Amino acid sequence: MKIVIVGLGLIGGSIAKALKQNTSHQVLGMDTDQDSLLDACSCGAIDGKASLEDLKSADMVYLCVYPGGALDFAKEHGPKLKEGCVLTDTCGVKTAVCAGMEELAGGYIFVGGHPMAGKERSGFSTSDPSIFVGASYIIVPGKAPQWAVDLVEQQALSMGFGRIVRTDPKRHDQLIAFTSQVPHALACAYVTSPRCKDHQGFSAGSYRDVSRVANINHVLWSRLFLDNKKALTVELDELIGNLKAIRDAVDKGEEAELRELLRKAGDIKRQAG
Repeated sequence: MKIVIVGLGLIGGSIAKALKQNTSHQVLGMDTDQDSLLDACSCGAIDGKASLEDLKSADMVYLCVYPGGALDFAKEHGPKLKEGCVLTDTCGVKTAVCAGMEELAGGYIFVGGHPMAGKERSGFSTSDPSIFVGASYIIVPGKAPQWAVDLVEQQALSMGFGRIVRTDPKRHDQLIAFTSQVPHALACAYVTSPRCKDHQGFSAGSYRDVSRVANINHVLWSRLFLDNKKALTVELDELIGNLKAIRDAVDKGEEAELRELLRKAGDIKRQAG
């Protein structure tokens, strides 16, 4: 197959490397950053730069760009894609992207995707196919035919992903708000404490665990937060309420109540795994 990857950042670069290492597909790249394209060609992550003619003959296109960029690409280049080309994305939100893609429907087939892998840093220089090994790959089929959904799954498995999860846009965004966006928001709120600058010598695993993802791509994550604001605000309100319950128990010196809150949290975590 001829596969075109649009956006050679952390995820796009890692997908390119994983496909080149594990499949015989022709892998071409597109990026506004010419240095990233050159680096990708030089290290063998892609077979070359994709031209507009390559888009017309591509069997599969990965959109590894911000949500707005994915929709902009589909508007501009979707009509050029051949009939039956599978267009998929890697965006961290799905309701807005999938709805937009349905409105733009053309001869191509859109299958939503979200690789559950990443790093704190971004850019092609940080791309690494090993981040996919054993990770989950979420697929949002929408109205795509079964063969197209299966194709996206097959490619994910060939890249090393260990688990495929199929879901709908709303459920995806609800759960991603909880598992991904709230932790990033929490980490950013946590490290803005004036005590953060003095943590050296007083911090260990707990500090590292909570603060790790605060080293954030603020341009990307602000967009993801806003694109998923309904689900995210529900989860943030839930978190704030739970924090307030702990805070009130501490403030009032209610040890029995505090113990019960902490015990309940431990039970929930053990049951959830």
